[in-house]
Amino acid sequence: MSNASDRAVNEAKAAATSAATSAQVLAEDAQQTFRDAAKHFERAVQEGVEQIRAQSRAYADTAGEQIEEAQRYVVEHVRERPLAATGVAVGVGVVIGLLLAGGRR
Repeated sequence: MSNASDRAVNEAKAAATSAATSAQVLAEDAQQTFRDAAKHFERAVQEGVEQIRAQSRAYADTAGEQIEEAQRYVVEHVRERPLAATGVAVGVGVVIGLLLAGGRR
């Protein structure tokens, strides 16, 4: 009987060692998977930021061009009709003043 119990103990130790080795391998695989996922996520975020940066540059350039065009339009019309431009500016100022004063009551 001693021989059977020794064999059972040895098999239990071997099973425990095998389980510990398997757990270690699984833990190492999981760590590698997390590292790979983190690198992939970092790359995706960097690409997204670069794309946003490029789009914002394009939008800023377009907005700058539109502002310059609007400025040229306003300057040209003010030069053609200075009295009308002054009247419009006064009218806009009065409307804004009335709106601001109405909010205080």
